[in-house]
Amino acid sequence: MIQYIYNFVFFVVLTFYLCDTPAIATGTCNRHASRSLQQCAGPDQSLFRETRTTIPQQSGAPMNYQNISFEIRTGVAIVTLNRPDSLNSFTTQMHAELRDAMQRVASDKAIRCLLLTGAGRGFCAGQDLNDRAVAPGGEMPDLGESIGKNYNPLVRAIVGLEKPVVCAVNGIAAGAGANIALACDIVLASRNAGFIQGFSKIGLIPDSGGTWNLPRLVGRARAMGLAMLSNRISAEQAQQWGMIWQAVDDEKLMEEAMTVATHLAAQPTAGLGLTKRAINAAGGNSLELQLDLEQELQSLAGRSADYREGVAAFLEKRKPEFTGE
Repeated sequence: MIQYIYNFVFFVVLTFYLCDTPAIATGTCNRHASRSLQQCAGPDQSLFRETRTTIPQQSGAPMNYQNISFEIRTGVAIVTLNRPDSLNSFTTQMHAELRDAMQRVASDKAIRCLLLTGAGRGFCAGQDLNDRAVAPGGEMPDLGESIGKNYNPLVRAIVGLEKPVVCAVNGIAAGAGANIALACDIVLASRNAGFIQGFSKIGLIPDSGGTWNLPRLVGRARAMGLAMLSNRISAEQAQQWGMIWQAVDDEKLMEEAMTVATHLAAQPTAGLGLTKRAINAAGGNSLELQLDLEQELQSLAGRSADYREGVAAFLEKRKPEFTGE
């Protein structure tokens, strides 16, 4: 019974992806086919409060990846969700590989930026609904346990990584796949991409930070509509609403994303990490707390090697060579 439910959910997500007109609105489908510092965190900052310490250092040989690909190019780690036949939907094994990859990115000083994308015609359709089958007659699964073990650590790792995270959404981003993308720092999407929450169709709530990010990105009214109606939002609409940084032509997505990621990797990434920490804390802070946080983080930034290099290069009228330290 549970496996049937999961298979049904996956079918719903794929149906939404192939529909130009949201099924919730029309009832039909068009067949032609997306811590801050501890003392300065506000009351709703629990998602991010300890994210800087949730990525353990990697030990031993790298994992042999089967569900993702990992490469390093000019200081950029490119992590590609690589299950295209299932629209890169998450499995337990993929989560394990992503945890390993995130540890590598966090611990390797030569990696200055992370670029996350998907293989094939979609970014990520969320959870692979065949991965958590339960024998007929068994107890209903505790979905919260899966979230606590897999999705929450991934979101915390992305948000807590004090390096820039760029996401290139190459097609559908549905369910947890949409919210993982929105947890990244700079999101670019191809014009054929779409963002779908989808949870409401089966009686679930948006997870993977969806109920935290959406109201902050698009406001309460639009967040509520996206969560309850599960309409498909195009990349261009997502850009207009402030959900993502930019919608780009399909064939230029990876070129544009690599341009952004390579640029960020050459910047003073220690300062960018502190900037990320401050902005993530702002939603839960009063002005007074945020001013205190800025003061403390600026003290850290002002003692960095990158700050010294930036000032020296400016005075000497030369291009700076930042190291991320």
